[in-house]
Amino acid sequence: MNIQPLFDYIRNHVTLTSEEETFLASKVSYRKYLKGQFVVQQGDVCKYESFVISGCTKTYYVDTEGQEHIVMFSVEEWWTADLGSFITQTPADYNIQCIENTELIMISSDDIEELYIKIPKLERFFRRVIERALAASQKRIIRSFSMSAKDRFLYFREKYPQIEQRIPQYMIASYLGITKEFLSKIKSQIILEQ
Repeated sequence: MNIQPLFDYIRNHVTLTSEEETFLASKVSYRKYLKGQFVVQQGDVCKYESFVISGCTKTYYVDTEGQEHIVMFSVEEWWTADLGSFITQTPADYNIQCIENTELIMISSDDIEELYIKIPKLERFFRRVIERALAASQKRIIRSFSMSAKDRFLYFREKYPQIEQRIPQYMIASYLGITKEFLSKIKSQIILEQ
């Protein structure tokens, strides 16, 4: 199990002693998922907060009409979970599905609580991770209300170039809240403007 990418990521925010790293290593698990497999399914309890070592996931919900609404993608060095379900240990509102073969380092709800107690700086670290996720989510809501579909796409392309090349266009359209046909029109318009 290679958890070095997690240690490297944490090291950018807090410094752990070798004893703390050893304890953390004893509280995480490693899992490989194939493209198409679910990490969490709507209605199940999200038991893990997961750090992406390699691959890509999408977080989405399915409405009563069966329509898929993507709210997030996660790639290397990003976290993924249905946070509401993970924190409250209640049924998940979201599905998390692998778009590519994916490797995750996973920390259970019980183990994360034990880590907070034994290594208080990890509680500070995870608070920062969650604060940044909340801030990004709030900014995304504002962009959804205030920007045109074209501007949302241009923002997505600029902010996440490593994602745009890896996922199908219909998923980008779902994330932007538009149809894939409308996304094609936007892309054609951008090409004509260049």
